[in-house]
Amino acid sequence: QVQVVESGGGLVQAGGSLRLSCAASGRIDTINALGWYRQAPGKQRELVAGITSGGSTNYAESVKGRFTIGRDNAKNTVYLQMNSLKPEDTDVYYCNANIRSGGVSWSYWGQGTQVTVSS
Repeated sequence: QVQVVESGGGLVQAGGSLRLSCAASGRIDTINALGWYRQAPGKQRELVAGITSGGSTNYAESVKGRFTIGRDNAKNTVYLQMNSLKPEDTDVYYCNANIRSGGVSWSYWGQGTQVTVSS
């Protein structure tokens, strides 16, 4: 069984920084693409940043230049460094991992972590 667990959310003032982490554990063959998404109440979940197994990254326009995604393959972990945070970044952030386990690939979601940016 595979688990994906986020950590690092919290309350921060505008202009501040937070670092989110997401660790995958369990029976893992390989981890392919990883990503961070966010969702506000009543809205669709949107991609914030993604990173491939080869290290290529992509970002939502709204976070380019402020957020950085990285991965540590040895630790099965993905990070999201968020700088220059704005009140509109307030959301629940979810980690998504495309993991091959027991010969089958599946998309796993974490439970979400709240990020609140005060003005």
